[in-house]
Amino acid sequence: MQIDLESVFSGYSGKREEIIPILQDAQEKLNYLPKEAMRKIAKFVRVPESSVYAIATFYAQFRFKPMGKNHVMVCRGTACHVNGATRVLEEVEEQLGISEGETREDMEYSLETVACIGACSLAPCMMINKDVEAKINKKKVAKIFSQGN
Repeated sequence: MQIDLESVFSGYSGKREEIIPILQDAQEKLNYLPKEAMRKIAKFVRVPESSVYAIATFYAQFRFKPMGKNHVMVCRGTACHVNGATRVLEEVEEQLGISEGETREDMEYSLETVACIGACSLAPCMMINKDVEAKINKKKVAKIFSQGN
């Protein structure tokens, strides 16, 4: 696969301290960070490829597998946990037919849990792409995914 990162690199000078924003921009463009992108980033900032991988694997925000069109994040923070996040996650897994950390074969949905999405007063909650779904329960999850599944 031929990957063009010139539009990403055009906003940077190629300094080592730019690695994280370059990784973020590359992932935004490509949906994940394939091996070829990592090689090109390392070459652009003039560091070993292993250094770029060391940085990217340190941060949970970076992905090395393609994500689905819709990114579902179920909050597992304390407020969500005590208000039923486990039951919500089980229902999401059932509705989507995938487990946490997986992407459907049709590339429509990816599912992950996150430590906290910062909406504790809305617990339990989840995000679908950039939209927060608040005070969710099994019934609400079923309704959400019956509309777009």
